Amino acid sequence: MPHVLILLAHPDLPHSRANRRMAEAAAAVSRAGQTVEVCDLARLYPDFDIDVPAEQAQLSRADLVVWQHPTHWYGMPALMKQWVDEVLTFGWAYGPGGTALRGKDLWLATSTGGAESAYRPDGYNRYFFDAFLPPYEQTAAVCGMRFLPPLVLHGAQAAADEVLDAHARLYAERLASYPHWPEMTALPDCPACSVPGADRPQPDEMQRSAA
Repeated sequence: MPHVLILLAHPDLPHSRANRRMAEAAAAVSRAGQTVEVCDLARLYPDFDIDVPAEQAQLSRADLVVWQHPTHWYGMPALMKQWVDEVLTFGWAYGPGGTALRGKDLWLATSTGGAESAYRPDGYNRYFFDAFLPPYEQTAAVCGMRFLPPLVLHGAQAAADEVLDAHARLYAERLASYPHWPEMTALPDCPACSVPGADRPQPDEMQRSAA
């Protein structure tokens, strides 16, 4: 049975309308016997002091890694970004010897405050939402992971309760049915993105070059 790891990054989950429902739906999938692990990063690391070895150990066990968070200023919340900076280390997640995540899948499950119509060239965000995804896609590629088509809920703040409940059910269904998603057979392989060691010199090498 595949192991699904959900990294939930919401700065105020108790007051969330969409992500709280999604987290509860994911927890229900886990209780039903699926191997779904929900990690609330804000609860685990309220002081932003991330336990890197523990996070890397969890990632090593996962087949599907889910980044679940609201979209803040066209990207991820601060704690999620710090998690990426500290956990996806050179020599472990990417670069020479960095093969720990190779062959895994990465799935973004996110929500926006703006309606879908706001993410158009004629909307106030000026671009389709896909224009903000390259940093996610490239992070996955550098780590040797396949980036799956994201699950996006637009207009979460104003959505009716029945819309939010339906979205949470869809989220749970997708988690429970992984990896048997119809679109996955048509997805291309992860592009090869090898980062040479010279691009990330080690501290002793930097000291020698400065001498």
